[in-house]
Amino acid sequence: MLSILDARAAGRPVVDADWARLFSTAGYRRLAAREAGMRRPFTDSSFKAFVLSDTLGRRAAELRRALSEWERADVNGAAARALAYLPASARIRATVFLVIKPITNSFVWDVRTDPAIFLYLDPTVSAPKFENTVAHELHHIGFSSVSARSDSILAALPDSVQRAAEWMPAFGEGFAMLAAAGGPDIHPHAVSPPDERARWDRDLANHNRDLRTVERFFLDVIARRLATPDTVRAVAASFYGVQGPWYTVGWKMAVTIEKRFGRDELIACMVDPARLFARYNAAAADWNRTHADTLALWSPDLLRAVSGGRTF
Repeated sequence: MLSILDARAAGRPVVDADWARLFSTAGYRRLAAREAGMRRPFTDSSFKAFVLSDTLGRRAAELRRALSEWERADVNGAAARALAYLPASARIRATVFLVIKPITNSFVWDVRTDPAIFLYLDPTVSAPKFENTVAHELHHIGFSSVSARSDSILAALPDSVQRAAEWMPAFGEGFAMLAAAGGPDIHPHAVSPPDERARWDRDLANHNRDLRTVERFFLDVIARRLATPDTVRAVAASFYGVQGPWYTVGWKMAVTIEKRFGRDELIACMVDPARLFARYNAAAADWNRTHADTLALWSPDLLRAVSGGRTF
């Protein structure tokens, strides 16, 4: 895409061979497949119009500067931070695509068969922030590689509990925040702009309230008070937000467990929701005995439902 923008800036015509080169890249083909999978309109002609827009043309120089900076990032270091918070059996195999596209989001795609990480080339994002994002997304890839363990645990639970527990791996967003930062004593937005760090701090201050909200969702699903799968998905999706409770509550649980019981115990908890809740409760109870800023605990009703009779 940048070569096409360079051609336009130099007054050279953009010919069919230029478009064929762009549209044959793995990144473009997989982006088109992903958008189709999301039922979003995506055509070669509309993408051409985006590439040839004056708005994008004016940004060519800053996009090239951003690419040059990102290319110097330590991606191997990012992968090492992700692996440090995964079971020994976890594997990370993924392609990272740096993309310029109409929608400015970044995402992971096709994690089970051919994992891909699409990162929007954003000139406002520094190389350290880019590394942090790569580590976060690589943790998702590695976490998915050990999902069979979680699947086997959930399969033993009653159907209604399974429907709730299927969403518990969403706390992986918080686990990935911890892994990307590099440890429980490093702020998860240490390399972010001040406004992103401030937003996280504000949202994290609502941990106790948000834990109760997520707990109510789980119990409502178990009790079948949420009538349809679409309703369940809509409520669960609301916990993502920019960095909603799946992130903040997941991170707080992970940090609390690691500080009390160590990283190996946290990693064991990541693949077992019942163990995660029980060990968080134990670590939080210890904290509450000596601190005024007490942490909310998961209810006995939820622990009984997801434990399947196991104790921790």
